[in-house]
Amino acid sequence: MSAAKAITPPLVRVMQPQDHNAAIALLLDSEPWTRLGYHKADWDRYFSSAALQERESFVSEQDGRVTGIAVVRKKFLLGDYLELLGVAKDARRAGTGKALLAHVESLVFGRGKNLFACVSDFNESARAFYKQQGYREIGPIQDLLIQGSSEILVRKTAGPARPA
Repeated sequence: MSAAKAITPPLVRVMQPQDHNAAIALLLDSEPWTRLGYHKADWDRYFSSAALQERESFVSEQDGRVTGIAVVRKKFLLGDYLELLGVAKDARRAGTGKALLAHVESLVFGRGKNLFACVSDFNESARAFYKQQGYREIGPIQDLLIQGSSEILVRKTAGPARPA
């Protein structure tokens, strides 16, 4: 009987400009962005935009390789908004998304009460992931990104913004 190799948990750190190409590569190979029609030029614009400088951006890294990305926009509906969460195909179901989300939540809930995200209605695995992490579906936003599909607004909360 051989011992199972221990899996090193991902390191979550602030994203650096040199991480952009690795992040773009994992997003180009991932749902929901392939189905939503995102291409390399779209991601190049996103990662080079001045607006990204106003957001908090993190990557997960394992064995020196970027395996996930999270981008947070501050000050959204009495909380913050998780604008982007992506995990490389070969890093899914290994705790990468959970580690990224836990890191983001520790920051967000240190300064506020709510974290919001959107998930595509057809992305059942992402919807299940958010539910497992304690997010509740608030409701659909129809035809937001593509015709015939909805983005589902989800929320995790530490309580009302104003105490009773």
